[in-house]
Parts: sequence; C-alpha cells; structure tokens
Amino acid sequence: MISKTRMPCRWTRKQQNRRGTIAVLTAFLMVPLIGMLAFSVDVGYLLKKRAELQRAADAAALAAVRDLIPDANGDQDLDLVRATVRQYAANNVTDVTDFVVLDSDITIGRFDPETVYTDFTILNDGVFDTVRVTLRRDASANGPIPLFFAGIFGILDSEVSASATAVLQKASFLPPGAGVLPFSIPRDEWTKTELVDPPWSIYGDGRMEDGSGASIPGNWGTLDLGSMSNSTSDLNDQILNGLHQTHLDELHADTRIPHSRYIDGSVPFNANADTGLSGGLKQSLNQIIGERRYIPIFDSVSGSSGNNLEYQVTGWAVANLHGVNFKGSNNSYVEIKKISTFDGLLRPNPDLSVTEGVIEGAYTSPVLVE
Repeated sequence: MISKTRMPCRWTRKQQNRRGTIAVLTAFLMVPLIGMLAFSVDVGYLLKKRAELQRAADAAALAAVRDLIPDANGDQDLDLVRATVRQYAANNVTDVTDFVVLDSDITIGRFDPETVYTDFTILNDGVFDTVRVTLRRDASANGPIPLFFAGIFGILDSEVSASATAVLQKASFLPPGAGVLPFSIPRDEWTKTELVDPPWSIYGDGRMEDGSGASIPGNWGTLDLGSMSNSTSDLNDQILNGLHQTHLDELHADTRIPHSRYIDGSVPFNANADTGLSGGLKQSLNQIIGERRYIPIFDSVSGSSGNNLEYQVTGWAVANLHGVNFKGSNNSYVEIKKISTFDGLLRPNPDLSVTEGVIEGAYTSPVLVE
C-alpha cells in the first residue's frame, strides 16, 4: 500500500501569515496606544483639578462680594474682602498647603451696567459691588499640577487656572418685612449728596439742614405708607417692624400701587402726608439709632398743607438713623446719613443693566456673572 504525503494547506499558511502581521502591527501601535491612554488619564485628572479650582473661585467670589457692604460711615473694607477670598480658596482647594492668591488676581470695583451683557467692565469709582477672583496652579503661584504618564513624552506637569466674578444685585422691590422709615426726602437733594457727607438734620416743621447747619431746599414730612389715616401708632409700628402685608393691601386698595405683593421702586405713587414729627415717635426712633432703613424719595408735593399734602414718591434710598432730638415742635429733629446696605429681604432686579427704579444704595443677594 502506497502511503500519501499530506501537503500543507494553502489556507493554513495564510492564517499563519496574518497572525504574524497582526503581531507586528500590535507591536507597532503599542506606543501610540499607551500614549493615548496616558493622555486620557492625565487630561481627566487636569479637568478634575480645574473643576475644583472653579468651585473654589466661585465660592470665594460669592463670599467676598458680601464683604463690600459699607459700614455705618459708608466705608468699605477691601482688606477684609481680600482676606475672605484667600480663606475660601484655602478651604476649598484640598491638595495644596497654604494656597496662595496673588494680589493681582483679586479685582474689586463697580460693574458698568451698560456693558454687563456685552463686554463686562469693572470700574474703579463709586460704591464697589463687584469681586473678580482668579485661582491658579502655575509657576507664579502654587506650582503646576504634576502629571502621571505624560512624563513618558517629557511633559511632567501642566498649568491650570480658573476665574469667577460675582456682583451684588441691585434692589428694586420692597416686599413685606422690608424695614422702612415713613419719612420723605427730596430726590434732587438726595442724589447730589455724597456718601461721606455729615448727617442731615430734619426738623418737625419741614426744615432740613446739612452737616454744617446750612439750609437744604425742599420740604420734608412723614408719609402714610398704608392707610390714608395712619396714626402715630401705625408710624411707630412701621419704624420698628417695617412694612406689613396689610400696608401693601391698603396702598393697592387705594390704587396707589399696581399690586399688593410689593412696592416696585420703578413705579411712582402718591402718598399722603401724616402727623409730622410727633413726640409719640421718640421712643421707637431711639430704638433704631444706628440702624439702616429704606426711605421714600419724592420729586413733587401737591395740596395745601399738613395732612392734605401728597408726595409723589419716585424712588427709594438707604439711610442710617444717626440721631434723634425732641425739644418742642420747632426744635425736634432726626439725623439721617446716606448709606449703602445689603438686605436679603429685598427682591433683586435680575436685569443687571437696569439703573432706573433701583433702591439707591441697596443690594440684595450676590450672583455670579462670569
């Protein structure tokens, strides 16, 4: 019997050749594959670290901008603002001991309403209401972030930074609970008075004097911010406890304000004159000396005199009750000082470009804009 020699199958040889080719290709592609893996790991790590810096910058800006609230003298403590930025940065960046925020990375100023939605600009005048913070990990501060695998290609670290800008929103709406002084102040005189001026003396007979004793043009009086027949008891209640819903309901029922949920600072309304600076207000006024209140600003007065007068209220402002003196009808006066404040009870106007109708010097909750 003749034995047959089995020849190798052509298909088997092709499989072997393909296996060899795949092995060569795998070896050839291994370097870029490892590089891509290293790249993805390091990029993910950098994104995580940048997100941490961004959260820290957001928290620092939002906290620090609250420290721009002026004190009773109208002063702003910019050193406190910078200290708050550094404190929040240190608390929220976990892997750097003694995290450094450069002075040049903290910008404090006033935002320009005209450019707030186009080319955000920070101005260096007026009452400051804006804080911009940049946190960095680079050669100038805190060192670059070391990488895991990119060192294979000679890349040992990477620089990362994050910025945040926070502003104090302008207040426009007075809801129930807002602290008010039911006294009227002439708009023209108020708006041209600087924050640093001495207190005004406002007398029970309508006279007003500046800090040097010079007469201020215009008239002054107490107002009915509610019922047209407010009594001294009502005024005392408003001085101590602010606006009630019943006051807004009464103004709305008299069609003096368009709705009863709040007083819109951009909508003028008429308010009746009240009893004047009665001795019955002495006790309540003495209790709030040194505190801030919202005062209605008027631009015209109509009617004859006394309770027949009506003031056209065209806005609101913030004042500090500086002092009280009661010495008879002609010598009784209150002292108020123009001031700025932050009050969470006020409703903000979400449109940062609005300048009309805002409560002058009043800010509400901070908001991030960048």
